[in-house]
Amino acid sequence: MPSSVISLQPEYPLESRTLKVHTFGQARDAANALNQDRRTRVLGGGTLIMRKINEGTADFDGLIRTTDPALKRIRTDSSRIELGAAVTMAAILATPELSFLHAVAAAVGGPAIRQMATIGGNLFAPVPYGDFAVALLALDARVQVQASFGTREGALDAILRGPGESSPQLVCSVTFNRPRPGQTLRYHKVARVQPKGVSVLSLAACFGARGERLSSVRLAAGALAPSPIRLSRLERALEGQRLHAAAVDTALQQLQADITPPTDAIASARYRRAVAPVYTHHTSRCEHRCINNVKPISDSFSQ
Repeated sequence: MPSSVISLQPEYPLESRTLKVHTFGQARDAANALNQDRRTRVLGGGTLIMRKINEGTADFDGLIRTTDPALKRIRTDSSRIELGAAVTMAAILATPELSFLHAVAAAVGGPAIRQMATIGGNLFAPVPYGDFAVALLALDARVQVQASFGTREGALDAILRGPGESSPQLVCSVTFNRPRPGQTLRYHKVARVQPKGVSVLSLAACFGARGERLSSVRLAAGALAPSPIRLSRLERALEGQRLHAAAVDTALQQLQADITPPTDAIASARYRRAVAPVYTHHTSRCEHRCINNVKPISDSFSQ
C-alpha cells in the first residue's frame, strides 16, 4: 500500500482534471503499483513530466513516486560506480569522485533543473533531452530494474532500444566501470543557445589505446535517433585504428548508417545528419566540451 496519496491539479489546465500521486517507501511496492495500472507514470525530478501536467498534455492518469533511500545512493570505489536512479545532476557535481562526469552533468539545464533532474528520468527523456544517458552509453553502463516479478540487470543500450517486456519496470540504479588509466571519456553537446540550450545533438566517446592504436572504442549519440544510441558501426570502424584525422575521416563513412535523426523545433533531420560527422570528428579527437552557438552550414540545412 502507498504511504500517501495526494491529488494534483494542473497549474494551467486546458480541461478540468485531477491526477493522483501515490508515494511508496520501497521501490518494489512502487514497481508493483506501476504494473497494476498502466495509465500511471513514475515521477522522478519532474522537470519534464510536470510541464506536461501543467500544460494539460499529460497522456496518463496518475503518478507513482518512491522515497526509497537506496535510489539516492552513490557508491564509488577504485573501479566500479553505482548511481541510484534518484541521484540528481547537482549531486553528481558535488561528488569529487565523479569529476570525469562533471562536464556532462553541468550541460543538463541550469542550476534549478540540475537540482531536480535525476539519472533515471534522464534515461527516458524524449529527444532532444537525455544528454546524460549519452555519456552512460559510452561508459557501457548497466541498469538494475525492479519489476513485479523481481529485479534484474541489463545493458543500458538494450533498455533504451526497447524494454521488450510485457510489464512496466522501475529503474533502480545504473552501474559502470570508472575509466581506467589510459582511457579517455570525451563529451560534446551542441546547442544553439548559451549556456543551457537544448541539444542539436550530443556525443560521447570512451576509448583506450594499445600503443598508437585505439582499443575498446565506445561511441554514443543523442538527438540522432528516437533515443540515445551506440554508434556500433562507427565503433567497429575505429577499433584498432590510429587516432589521426585521415583514419577518423575514413571511419566516419559508417556514421550515416548508424543514425536516424529526427526533425523538431531545434533542428531538422537533414541538418543533424549533415553536421553529425563534423562533431563526431571533434569528439574523437578533442577533449570534452559543450559547444554552443551552432550556426547553420547553409540556409537549406537550417530549415
